[in-house]
Amino acid sequence: MLLARNSISKIDMQFSGGHHQFASDNTAGICPEVLAAVEEANHGAAEPYGADEVTARVRQLVRDLFETDCDIYLVSNGTAANALALAQLCQPFHSVVCHQNAHIQTDECGAPEFFTRGSKLLLVGGAGAKIDIDQVEAVIARQPEVHAHKPRVVSITQATEFGTIYSSDEIHAVAQFARRRQMFLHMDGARFANAIAALDCSPKEITWNLGVDVLCFGGTKNGAAGAELVIFFNKERSREFDYRVKQGGQLASKGRFLAAQWLGLLTDGVCLKNAQRANEMARKLADRLRAATIDIVLPVAVNAVFVRLSEERVRVLNSRGWYFYKFIEPDVYRLMCSWATTDRDIDRFVGELLR
Repeated sequence: MLLARNSISKIDMQFSGGHHQFASDNTAGICPEVLAAVEEANHGAAEPYGADEVTARVRQLVRDLFETDCDIYLVSNGTAANALALAQLCQPFHSVVCHQNAHIQTDECGAPEFFTRGSKLLLVGGAGAKIDIDQVEAVIARQPEVHAHKPRVVSITQATEFGTIYSSDEIHAVAQFARRRQMFLHMDGARFANAIAALDCSPKEITWNLGVDVLCFGGTKNGAAGAELVIFFNKERSREFDYRVKQGGQLASKGRFLAAQWLGLLTDGVCLKNAQRANEMARKLADRLRAATIDIVLPVAVNAVFVRLSEERVRVLNSRGWYFYKFIEPDVYRLMCSWATTDRDIDRFVGELLR
């Protein structure tokens, strides 16, 4: 049985001069369409603080993409998106139920707790980093009413930190559970586009149509320089969120440049194409590794490949300039593909691994 880590153990990643194509999808550069959109937005002057035409166009594109009226806010990174969204849903005496390997637990330096001013994360397990509803029920039942934080939000990650994806049935079950207990459903979608590409569905089919209240939609790992969307499908919950964004240091003065990145991603389906390519490269990488008898320990659903490697083999790869993360103890490492991963990258890496 695979034992998941409680925190990520990181290889010493000396990126200068090294190969880091598979370290993470946020090591990739900016995709050409985003660069072009930012360059176009750079001509002339525009209203500041999100009152510009580019931001208005992006908001309409998002509404068109999700086929619903929703409130959309731009921030610069995923930690801010998650922390501010959860703060909007929670009072300090509330709690958020999430998987023990969720990014909001392992990789955000307490930002959700900080911005909620004290909300507690209640951790549960579940195969493939997907929450087990029975465990959610159990952890909530252990909260002694007024003497403990009141459960207010269930947070799920799509795609998960282990590269797995929630099916529409699974999301529906979580949403129904949350509704029965008067809780909200938050979705951390840092790799939401990869999940959409893998499931081959429309965005609404795994969000608001099933009961998701707020989605943090990631652009940075999809080809942007640094731009995320916080999308409230439950518009009653977004009241005065603009003030929270400002107070959190996330209201960009030249907001058109955040928006322009999303204009590049959302025009002509670039976001989905980038995700499809990243997923395809991960499948190719996994196929090559399997052929080389390397153990693939988790299903390859999106753009992550989890492999079992000996410490000696990893040291050799590090010595040759390849860096990536240890993700699951004691010997499972994560290899991430991105929109920019090429067949040549895969050939080089596999060649070094087998040398």
